Amino acid sequence: MSDIATTAVLFILLIAMLASGIWVAFALIITGIAGMALLSSAPIGSILATTLWGHSHSWSLAALPMFILMGEVLLRSKLSDDMFSGLAPWVGRLPGKLLHVNVFGCAIFAAVSGSSAATAATIGKMSIPELKERGYPESLILGTLAGSATLGLLIPPSIILIVYGVATEQSIARLFIAGVIPGLMLVMFFASYVAVVALVKPNLIPVSQDQYSLKHKLLAIRRLIPIFLLIAGVIGSIYLGIASPTDAAAVGVVFSLLLAWVSGSVSFQMLKESLLGATVTSCMIAFILSGAAFLSVSMGFTGIPRNLASWIASYELSTYALLAALTVFFILLGCFLDGISVVVLTTSIVMPMVEQAGIDPLWFGIYLVIVVEMSQITPPVGFNLFVIQGLTGIDILRVAKAALPFFLLLLFAVMIIVLFPAVVTFLPTVMTNN
Repeated sequence: MSDIATTAVLFILLIAMLASGIWVAFALIITGIAGMALLSSAPIGSILATTLWGHSHSWSLAALPMFILMGEVLLRSKLSDDMFSGLAPWVGRLPGKLLHVNVFGCAIFAAVSGSSAATAATIGKMSIPELKERGYPESLILGTLAGSATLGLLIPPSIILIVYGVATEQSIARLFIAGVIPGLMLVMFFASYVAVVALVKPNLIPVSQDQYSLKHKLLAIRRLIPIFLLIAGVIGSIYLGIASPTDAAAVGVVFSLLLAWVSGSVSFQMLKESLLGATVTSCMIAFILSGAAFLSVSMGFTGIPRNLASWIASYELSTYALLAALTVFFILLGCFLDGISVVVLTTSIVMPMVEQAGIDPLWFGIYLVIVVEMSQITPPVGFNLFVIQGLTGIDILRVAKAALPFFLLLLFAVMIIVLFPAVVTFLPTVMTNN
């Protein structure tokens, strides 16, 4: 059987297992076993055991449950209420008014949660009732929330960047640094879109009677000081080289607990729910990563990635053509799988092609995360859509329609970083050289 035919068989097997509801990790392991059985005489059992053990105690992976726990604690604290009260006086005069609370609130929470779904849930619980009560249009409320919540995947500390860094052996600290400028660029795009819509269709935005003095604004911003200190402590320590991502994550958990305690949110039930939520999510991701690691090793024994990369190279696609094809591929895959599964499922196959095309793996990580962000707001398996549907009870297709402009803005962001790679690579290069 040729490599292409075997690859097709393995791909069909994997899709069939995923469609049947088998856990992603089991699907990856079974696919790897099938590939080795068909194309290799290597000892499958010993390789499986060695790989699973070797990838289950990575020090870089230790940052993952810490950042997840930090996000779980903050999700259950009074942070969201303080965020609305702190941001509202400052955005009231911008075109679009309080809709910007969704954009900036998601950006701020993304900087401490690392999760798109947690960002959508936290900001949505706070903003949706407030904005509806004030008369803002449903489509803009849902669209700004669904689109802006995707920032949780990109703005550090990003869980999916940790997953990509572990899967591809890239520096997690450099990936975090690389995500800063693209993340801020997306915040600017989203806020600009809201402003343009408000200027073009001013009748959509309700007239606000609230008048805030400078004193009131300064008093309101005090509510944001704890969260800014948390961001500075966690992210700043990584950027300045004071702490590794794992060390910073541990400090972040302590700070988040202190923040929750000060706000009066700490209780036995809250701690229990946070620990259980973090444990379930961390185990799921670690299990998927172990399965992906075995699939990657097994593919190395079969030689499929190398031969597939050579086959694609034989078509002499330009870098732009390759990236265009990969963008379509990732968006389609993201319609059926969550973002982390997309990353771990594809890296073993895609990275040889990417490296052979001369694409920087660091840049490719940010590109991949932005494309995966797009899949978070595409049906049928857009996680942000599910979260917002759960918060509002609104049909998922209506939520997806409201999020469509933000999908296009994310696509535009992909075009920007493809045409101008320095948007991603400038900051890591400068900080590394210094």
